[in-house]
Amino acid sequence: MKPIKFSREETKAIVGEIQDYFREELDQQIGAIPAEMLMMFFVDKMGAYFYNRGIYDAQALIRERMDSLTDDIFGLEQPTKHLR
Repeated sequence: MKPIKFSREETKAIVGEIQDYFREELDQQIGAIPAEMLMMFFVDKMGAYFYNRGIYDAQALIRERMDSLTDDIFGLEQPTKHLR
């Protein structure tokens, strides 16, 4: 898996979310640099878990769609005397 990278704008937004969380939930202030370091810790150590969960969800969605598509294709079959 290639490393997870965020644009500068995405990083800024994530850092803001971390700062908001610390302020609202923990009643603490956290600077931009420590917040970015915390973000990078989660990216490096736990990013693969979140990435894999997204992959698993995508695989399940594709399986559901393929099953539905297969059913739709069978619905197009014309009746014949030939049995499969």
